[in-house]
Amino acid sequence: MPGPVRRWNYPVPLCIAQCGGSMTDFSGVILSPGFPGNYQSSLDCTWRVQLPIGFGIHLQFLNFSTEPVHDYLEVRSGTLETGTLIDRFSGPVVPNSLFSTTHETTLFFHSDYSQNKPGFHIVYQAYELQRCPDPRPFRNGLVIGQDYSVGMTISFECLQGYTLIGEASLTCLHGVSRNWNHPIPKCDALCGGNITSMNGTIYSPGHPAEYPHFQDCMWSVRVPPGYGIYINFSVINTEPIYDYITVCSTWVILRGILIRCLHFLEELFPQQVLKQPTLSSAPKNVASMSSA
Repeated sequence: MPGPVRRWNYPVPLCIAQCGGSMTDFSGVILSPGFPGNYQSSLDCTWRVQLPIGFGIHLQFLNFSTEPVHDYLEVRSGTLETGTLIDRFSGPVVPNSLFSTTHETTLFFHSDYSQNKPGFHIVYQAYELQRCPDPRPFRNGLVIGQDYSVGMTISFECLQGYTLIGEASLTCLHGVSRNWNHPIPKCDALCGGNITSMNGTIYSPGHPAEYPHFQDCMWSVRVPPGYGIYINFSVINTEPIYDYITVCSTWVILRGILIRCLHFLEELFPQQVLKQPTLSSAPKNVASMSSA
C-alpha cells in the first residue's frame, strides 16, 4: 500500500491443514491438522472421500505418528455412522498402504488432551473396481440389466414353462474381488406344478435335456369356471411302453400321486405328435408323466 512503510493490504495468508473435509477428486492429500507441526488436543476430525460408483480408493501413508492408543485414525468403507471399519491406526509406526473397495471412504481422527504428535500425511488415488461376472448365457430365461459394476442390481426372468431357482435379483458387492450377493439363479423345467394362468407351457423335467429316471410328475391346470382347456402337444419322445403321459379331467390323487383317472382324455406314448389338440370342457385338468 502507499505510504512511507511498505506493507500488504491484508495479512499474509496461511496454508494450513484443516480438521476434516469432503473430497471428490480422483486423487488428493489428507493431512492431520497443523501438519507438519503437531496436531492440537481434543480433536475429532472427519474426512469423506466420495467418488463415482465403480471406483475404490488406494491410501498410501507417507508419515504417521500419534500418541499410542489414545490418539488414533480410523478408516471406514462407507459413512462414519454405518460404514465398515477397515482398520484403526495409532502410535509411531507408518501403516502399510490399503485399499478401500467402496466409492465412499471415511477417515476419522481423534486426539485426547495430552501428548500431541506430528500426525499423518496420506496420499489417496482412485482406482476402477472390477465388474461382477457376466451371468450370460442364462439358459431358458432373460437377464434384465447390463451394468455389472459395484452396487448395481440385475434381475432374472424365466421363459414360459420354466421356474426360477434362486434369487430373482442380484447386486454386485463391494470387495477386492467382485462377486454377486447370491449365486446366479437358473431356470429349470420342474417335475409337476400348479398352473392357473390362462395360457402357458409345460415341459418335461429338465427339458431340453433328457428327463430323469423314476419320475412321477403331475401338473394341475385350473382356469376360471366357464372356460375349457385347450392342450396342444408339440412333440412327445419317451421310452416305449414304460414312460407315458396321461391327461385327465377327473381324477383321484393320493399323497400327491395320480392313482386313478376317472375321466380319461389321452394317454400318450413315444415319438408321437397328435394330429388333433386335446380339448377339455372342464375348468381343471391333470397331466401326469411317469418314467421308469
